[in-house]
Amino acid sequence: MARLSLFSSIFLPGPHSCPLQLHHRLSCPSFRVQASSSSSLGAFSTQKPKVVVTRECGKNEKLITALAKHGVNCLELPLIQHTEGPDFDRLSTVLSDTTFDWIVITSPEAGIVFLEAWKAAGTPKVRVGVVGAGTASIFKEVMHSDNRSLTVAFSPSKATGKVLASELPKQGDGTCTVLYPASMKAGRELEEGLSNRGFVVTRLNTYSTVPVHDVDQTTLVQALSAPVVAVASPSAVRAWVNLISAPGKWNNSVACIGETTAVAAKSLGLKNVYYPTNPGLEGWVDSILEALRVHDQPQKAVTC
Repeated sequence: MARLSLFSSIFLPGPHSCPLQLHHRLSCPSFRVQASSSSSLGAFSTQKPKVVVTRECGKNEKLITALAKHGVNCLELPLIQHTEGPDFDRLSTVLSDTTFDWIVITSPEAGIVFLEAWKAAGTPKVRVGVVGAGTASIFKEVMHSDNRSLTVAFSPSKATGKVLASELPKQGDGTCTVLYPASMKAGRELEEGLSNRGFVVTRLNTYSTVPVHDVDQTTLVQALSAPVVAVASPSAVRAWVNLISAPGKWNNSVACIGETTAVAAKSLGLKNVYYPTNPGLEGWVDSILEALRVHDQPQKAVTC
């Protein structure tokens, strides 16, 4: 069961297009409503969207597909885009020159950036610890290939950086080294938790996130009327809040991918915040569906 919290709410408009992506890998179509009844995710629908999906361009399809199975139409409204971090160029060199006991990856984007650098470094042998199933999925293609130099060897009992830091195996009594390719905006909880356990952590800020700014008014009107906005990172929540034009006038729900994002949403004053106990796509979908169920019920005061 997803968990519910109540806080005051605000709304963010989104762009009509998203031309900038990390390393310019992706292109983004104009916003579209995805129809659950359509045989093609690319089809347009005149049905009113129930959920606004807000990941970066090209990264919303899994959630849209999962919600379509429940008859839920989505409006795609990316809130953030990724950019290279100050240590991006160093990552492949560090991988070439240094051997680590663990590579710790805490987000799909960090995994994408790491894999690019790992390949550029000649695919050295590495052992990877991931924060959860969503991040682990980034490595599936490599794991299924003939290249056996990369193994995903650890995932914590709960998909959070704090739990990963407390559970990452440390072999023997000697020095255990960790490479942590991270977002510039990631907190220090993971590296501090590992350091407190005696790990030697090398953090590289390999990417960052910036909010989108261009606003399509037609899309904004549609998004304002959607019962649920789905967010997958604190950066997306901050973008939502920073681009608000009418504070306090939007009272629908925010469904977060996990607790970390939910904490950010609450701290920024958003209302009706739903999130799963265990982060990931399945729990996220459950939280969204719960938010929709509450929205469809007769208006009642809800308390947490």
